[in-house]
Amino acid sequence: MHLIVTRSFPPELGGMQNLMWGLTNELSKHYMLKVFADYHKNHKDFDEKISFSIERVGGIKLLRKHRKAQLINEYIKKNKVESIIADHWKSLELIKTDKKKICLIHSKEINHEKRSNLNKRVLKVLNNVDIIISNSRFTKKLAIQCGVDEHRIVVINPGVDQVKELNKKSLDNVESLLKHKYPRLITISRYDKRKNHEKVVMAIRNLKQIYPDIIYICIGHGDEEENIKKLVEELGLKEQVMFFKDISNELKNSLLAKSNLFVMPSIIYKKSVEGFGIAYIEAAQYGIPSIGGIDGGASDAIENEKTGLICDGNNLDAVYSAIDSMLKNKKYLEYGKVAKENSIKFKWDKIIEEYKKLLS
Repeated sequence: MHLIVTRSFPPELGGMQNLMWGLTNELSKHYMLKVFADYHKNHKDFDEKISFSIERVGGIKLLRKHRKAQLINEYIKKNKVESIIADHWKSLELIKTDKKKICLIHSKEINHEKRSNLNKRVLKVLNNVDIIISNSRFTKKLAIQCGVDEHRIVVINPGVDQVKELNKKSLDNVESLLKHKYPRLITISRYDKRKNHEKVVMAIRNLKQIYPDIIYICIGHGDEEENIKKLVEELGLKEQVMFFKDISNELKNSLLAKSNLFVMPSIIYKKSVEGFGIAYIEAAQYGIPSIGGIDGGASDAIENEKTGLICDGNNLDAVYSAIDSMLKNKKYLEYGKVAKENSIKFKWDKIIEEYKKLLS
């Protein structure tokens, strides 16, 4: 039996939650699993539908961490456990066992100043696990810079589920909604500084001189939402930018499928950095190429000048030029085709083979 220890799990929404669900669901097809996850108010309906054992731990954050660790330590003593797979170094910090320990790393959760208290805690955990799974080459390099033992690190990119066929009615509704707007750019992410919506909006102001019917679709929520909307208004772009949040997956995916280009030229903001960017792969599955930033792990998800473009997200001219280059002569069609073919290697049934090698 293998244990999955995670702070992030459905029905809670988010990228980490999707990653841990995809990994756990795929592993459950090959191994006996027991999951220890944080409590969520709507977990009962979700948990009843899954095939593996899951234990939820509630309470205030600090006490929950200790209670969860105690439950796991007791479980390991009483059961035959082969390995513990954790979503985060903090999930292993209080686990006392000589069983095989595997920890996933993503980027910003390890990006602490060297010799700081947090950095020391990270190293104490990560340099005492058997295997560290990095989501990208960038994150591996970052971990080494932070003092993590290079020989423990293996790079395995996150996986994606096979996309479902979209409802024709939903696709028709999107066409009706967008009318004759073209070209169509889209970003699906939190409104965070590092996601860099701001530079895309500023590029749209110039691009609309060449493409008067251009539309930029923003789907998500977050702290920067009001600032981005204010910028759109200040630049007179209310006709060029559409905002969506709390929409169904069907509508979200239909908007993505009916777009021409996914744009998320991420930057490093303070300690926050894009470790990989699963959204680029999700777009690729629909034949939509991407523009990503040079900062972070986007280059693991985007093959530059094949499935999209990598540009300097801090440079407005670079963001503008990358978008314009993709729109000229409809280059996005050629890149989109390659992106869709390339996305196959990121499907969970392919990615899980790398995990199976580590567990065997």
